[in-house]
Amino acid sequence: SGKGKPGLLEVAHGGTLLLDEIAEMDASLQSKLLRVIQERKVMRLGSDRIQHTDIRIIAATNKNLKELVAANRFRADLYYRLNVLRLHLPPLRDRSEDIELYAQTFLERHGAALHRRLKFSPAAREILVRHAWPGNVRELQNMIERIAAVCTQDTVQAEMVRQMMRE
Repeated sequence: SGKGKPGLLEVAHGGTLLLDEIAEMDASLQSKLLRVIQERKVMRLGSDRIQHTDIRIIAATNKNLKELVAANRFRADLYYRLNVLRLHLPPLRDRSEDIELYAQTFLERHGAALHRRLKFSPAAREILVRHAWPGNVRELQNMIERIAAVCTQDTVQAEMVRQMMRE
């Protein structure tokens, strides 16, 4: 067994690794990641043993990587290695039909953690659907978690949603 602690790439062997906010990765890490993708090998820090790795990498960003490549702020070779299959997910504000489903799912999940069955009033749902959600799904999830934590009734009313949005 190799010395050192297994890193993310080693732990992900045989599976999928999500690299969120890939545009924020510094040049040194970009270089190391490119090498792993090309050679399909990793070496633990402090070890001299090379291990084969078989991983699928999903890289996510809300930045325009092509522009960052043009500005020499992201490695072109890494960009082309990662850019095999591109999925564009529109922001939540452009998918208002999804908001209600996400909100209800998050409310059930956070309510269950508190041993409660919560639901939204129609007016509360309407407020959620009309909101622009600049923080996307994360903002919605955080708000629903706060609502579940402080709501004292089984039905979340519009005023509670308005209050949480003001805060």
